[in-house]
Amino acid sequence: MTTTMLPAVANGGSETRGAKKRAEGVLVRDISFYSPVQESRLGHEPPLPSVFHGSFKLVHGPPSSAAGNAAEIEKLFPCLFGQPSVELIASERVSYYDNQKLKIGVVLSGGQAPGGHNVIAGIFDYLEEHAKGSILYGFRGGPAGIMRNKVVVITAEFLFPYRNQGGFDIICSGRDKIETSEQFRQAEETVKNLDLDGLIVIGGDDSNTNAALLAEYFRSKNLKTHVIGCPKTIDGDLKSSHVPISFGFDTACKIYSEMIGNIMVDARSTGKYYHFVRLMGRAASHITLECALQTHPNVAIIGEEVNAHRQTLRQVTNQIADVICQRAQLGKHYGVVLIPEGLIDFIPEIQHLIAELNEILATGRCDEAGHWKEKLAPPCRALFSSLPHNIQEELLLERDPHGNVQVARIETEKMLISMIETELHARKHEETFTGTFKGQAHFFGYEGRCGMPTNFDATYCYALGFASAALLHTGQTGLIASIGNLTAPSKDWTVGGTALTELMDVERRKGKFKPVIKKAMVELDGAPFKRFASLRDQWAVKDSYLSPGPIQFSGPTANDTNYTLKLELGTLDA
Repeated sequence: MTTTMLPAVANGGSETRGAKKRAEGVLVRDISFYSPVQESRLGHEPPLPSVFHGSFKLVHGPPSSAAGNAAEIEKLFPCLFGQPSVELIASERVSYYDNQKLKIGVVLSGGQAPGGHNVIAGIFDYLEEHAKGSILYGFRGGPAGIMRNKVVVITAEFLFPYRNQGGFDIICSGRDKIETSEQFRQAEETVKNLDLDGLIVIGGDDSNTNAALLAEYFRSKNLKTHVIGCPKTIDGDLKSSHVPISFGFDTACKIYSEMIGNIMVDARSTGKYYHFVRLMGRAASHITLECALQTHPNVAIIGEEVNAHRQTLRQVTNQIADVICQRAQLGKHYGVVLIPEGLIDFIPEIQHLIAELNEILATGRCDEAGHWKEKLAPPCRALFSSLPHNIQEELLLERDPHGNVQVARIETEKMLISMIETELHARKHEETFTGTFKGQAHFFGYEGRCGMPTNFDATYCYALGFASAALLHTGQTGLIASIGNLTAPSKDWTVGGTALTELMDVERRKGKFKPVIKKAMVELDGAPFKRFASLRDQWAVKDSYLSPGPIQFSGPTANDTNYTLKLELGTLDA
């Protein structure tokens, strides 16, 4: 087959474009099928923070504590607790051994997020620059790959097709956890067999909790393998004062906002549909809030506000119906409503209903005759009966491995459409609504998880890869890579590592304290929500729609980041 040579990339050398190859049993992307945009991104070299332009050293901060229940976290992490966070600063004297050969493993854990491939590219390129001759192993299929020692050696040729591309398919991901004694023993055997100096876990809050547990276990066993975490989740709920954003959030929100903007134009063009868009975000409403700031919908429901005000499902329904009535008086019978995927979990009365259903499901199946409903408390029984039949069925679906309702399978947008239809029908009889209502339901989920990363995410992830490798190179463990000053040019970004235990609290599960990284929720007194709250009444009745368009890789807006980050870091007035 004839081959074409593509441009050299950051690590130097030309790469061959050709047929599908296999690297140690792993299918490698065939770039002969790449679009012109994909191909152009292969040659993009993300700029690095200036600290990586020369030698650097570590500066240690004060001893760390925990996000909550510090005494319990200390008991669970006796080897790691209290260790300081660190910062990398430029220096003529270095705190690492240049050209030391390392063996590093990397694993992708949890759901996909745009930019994951660039983290791996950053790790690889750091090793090429500072530890020539090192080996980078990729664990295939997530944490299960660690337990089963399923690895591939990541080489320049193997890595090349994935640079600046979406997806996690370079080594694929998985949602397994390393939690039993046997699983920890298997992980120990793997790192011993590979003689690993370090392991980098790219994942969300659960995955980074697992990273801390592995770091604690390895240190307690006096193993040479150190562990570093890397913040990943499109939901935006893994962040702190030291970790201002998780990667993938910027790209996912821009992908969703493009689609929402298209729907807004359609709504205004036809003039007869209300589009209800459910967006990813089970535990927090960051995506819904960010997309609202980017597009200006007529209604955006923020789950944290619903919960704080202890709103009922009827109150949420009436809130949306009120806007529909207001717009009908202006002759507008169309609009766009955004809701978070986890809205069901935020409504207190539904939380109570789900808790009672969990108890019933734990003791047996729900009989078709419906006798089991008598076990529900009267308020929960009345609420359950008021829900559309399809929502009732979805609430009875099998729980996920953590015992949670599978909210991604609950079509909340359709439930709201049905309930609003009923409410508006009643208002017509009362002559308080004289318009028309036709609802269209959408769920934007997986569409945002594997897009080509924005310039921000591509650069951020590449820097996170460099940071993760540098932390291992300087002998650190039990930290999560953290990049700061993110609204400044990338050369001015700060680089360091934050103690994973500093992000942790405990939950009581099955009679034992379990460590968890606290999810970052939308803060109602935070700048992003305040900005939204100050404008939503105007958006409700006016067509203030913004259509952001597709992600740009060049031009005046190409390097813009998201509203949430800019507002939280104070570089955009609330």
